[in-house]
Amino acid sequence: MNVIRCFIILFISSLTFACSTTPAPVIDRMPHGKSNKSQTAPVVHKAGTDWRPATYIVKKGDTLYSIGLEHGYDYKEIAQANNISAPYIIKIGQTLKFSTLNETPTNADASPAQDNSNGVVTYAIGNDSPQESSVSSPATPPVAVAINEPKALREPYSDEAYKQPLPTAKTITATPSSTSNVAKKPVAEKTTIEPKPEVKTAEPKVESKPKLEPNGQLSWAWPTKGKVVANFNDAGNKGIDISGKMGQAIHAAATGKVIYSGSDLRGYGKLVIIKHSATYLSVYANNSLILVKEGQQVSSGQKIAEMGDTDSNAVKLHFEIRQQGKSVDPMKFLSAD
Repeated sequence: MNVIRCFIILFISSLTFACSTTPAPVIDRMPHGKSNKSQTAPVVHKAGTDWRPATYIVKKGDTLYSIGLEHGYDYKEIAQANNISAPYIIKIGQTLKFSTLNETPTNADASPAQDNSNGVVTYAIGNDSPQESSVSSPATPPVAVAINEPKALREPYSDEAYKQPLPTAKTITATPSSTSNVAKKPVAEKTTIEPKPEVKTAEPKVESKPKLEPNGQLSWAWPTKGKVVANFNDAGNKGIDISGKMGQAIHAAATGKVIYSGSDLRGYGKLVIIKHSATYLSVYANNSLILVKEGQQVSSGQKIAEMGDTDSNAVKLHFEIRQQGKSVDPMKFLSAD
């Protein structure tokens, strides 16, 4: 008996030890693709390197044209962002907003598609895209059919009536209802469908884009021929001066859009400003004649003005390159030829 008791005690002890050392399996019962963790925090984008402030306070001597040039903006964009109409008068101490000028415009007319849980994409009413609808189209009203023949006649029973043949059935005709106008369907016939002539639509005008070098920088060309008589200087000369003859051709240094054409900036004379990208502007000053208008797209090498001496003591071209409004040395962008 003692042996049996000892055996039973040892057996129970071994079972207890096995249960205490073997961990219970953990089963993940969350649906595939989901997690029991809370949603991660939204990614915070780092601020860009654009030095320009979100607002600007007008100082004495400022004009909307000079503010646009010094900050690399189109003066009309500044006016629109601040509800300033022509002739674009600003006051000392007035605060101008720049924060919306670098935002990418969205297409407000486009209605976004909605992706339902069952994978079916629906669109807002008015789009040409197909949409799923749970409402069926109204059914065509049934056609009222008038049955006139055969008519049943009650006759007394007789041998002669029994021997008479049954009346033949006549064609049943359909009459349109007074409340619906249903057209008769023609008999299907084999018809040849003539192909519709192709209509050629005018292709939209594509604006020319600036030519880029392999490193992503703009491809710059000399705006005119001549000797550089004044070099770039941060303290004094914000560009370079190129000498030449009266009426000599001035060309766009790169492809872009004319954002200013006039003589409203003191010291620049007859001036042309071209915007090449969100970063770069080029400035052509002291001209005798301007050949382009604001909003016009120009290509690299296109003639935009003629050399002169307006607001200058000599015939020359004053040429600047602005990077986010800051003047940079044009010689670093132009080839040595």
